[in-house]
Amino acid sequence: MSAPPARGRWLALVLLCSSLLLLPLGTAVGSTGLENLWPALWGDESEAASRAMAWQIIWDIRLPRTLGAWCAGALLGLAGAVAQGLFRNPLADPYLLGSASGASLGVALALALMGSGIGLAGGDNGMGSYTVSVFSGHWLVRLGLTGAAFAGAVLAVVLTLVLARGVQHTLRLLLAGVIVGVVLGALTSLILLLSPDSMQAMQAFLLGSTGFVGWTACLLMAGTWLLCLLAAWALSRVLDGLALGESTAHSLGLPLAPLRAALVGVLALATGTAVAQTGLIAFVGLAAPHLVRAVAPVPHSRLMVLASAMGAVLLAGADLLARGLMAPQELPVGVLTAVLGGVYLLWLMHRRTGGLA
Repeated sequence: MSAPPARGRWLALVLLCSSLLLLPLGTAVGSTGLENLWPALWGDESEAASRAMAWQIIWDIRLPRTLGAWCAGALLGLAGAVAQGLFRNPLADPYLLGSASGASLGVALALALMGSGIGLAGGDNGMGSYTVSVFSGHWLVRLGLTGAAFAGAVLAVVLTLVLARGVQHTLRLLLAGVIVGVVLGALTSLILLLSPDSMQAMQAFLLGSTGFVGWTACLLMAGTWLLCLLAAWALSRVLDGLALGESTAHSLGLPLAPLRAALVGVLALATGTAVAQTGLIAFVGLAAPHLVRAVAPVPHSRLMVLASAMGAVLLAGADLLARGLMAPQELPVGVLTAVLGGVYLLWLMHRRTGGLA
């Protein structure tokens, strides 16, 4: 009986060590390798400008980006564990209640209303400049796009709850989320069709990117993650009860309706915050709980922590690959996670099918 808890502790240790390893690696990977940055960092006084630029690349770009990828992955992993426990479906992902489509619609509306002066660019290019230009680079406009994505995600979840008439019926909630996602996705496509100037800027959001994450976004995601993790851990007993069936959960004296509503709130807040900062990143929230359960089957109280850490490591590692595989060019991290996640799920289906045969 002690094997699963022991495996859980070992998994937690591995994830902790992986997270600590990814942090320095994140400062070394980019279009300018650390072997080129290192002489500038410790050069003589005559190279003060190069030294300042090298520190700016590491401190203002790569370090917050690595931490931001970790935080976004932690939010998505946590949201995936909540979604799969809430719907009692191992294929549930954080975007199931329409939050992804709502966030996309919010960004598309914001881009269409702001006009055609759109520019999204990012990257550390040689020892030269790093630019993040969103409508002439004004941070208020960046905040507007982030706020539009978050508001769209939350409003989509609210619309899902209205159509499902609350959270009493899980199947109705699931179907309402699918319908809302399809309808809002169609509206997003219509807006982009009517506003073709927004397409290039919208593409960065749809493909997912951590390239625009700064220190403010890191603090926001870290604070939201801690809040959601504490709430999910406190509500984990509800998910344990639901895993045994609704009748069993009722017999345990659990007030399912308000507790379900609280779980939906955690799911919406975690997903909306991650999507608003990094765009649509697929499969992290779906695969992280699967990987944890495959290694160490644990109760939901521990699953929340481990799935969150697993999602953080997955996205931080994928971000490093996206930066390094085709350097100095960069792959969209959302595309990379979709490919890797799809391969993993195909392998999982093949293994289970082979076992049944």
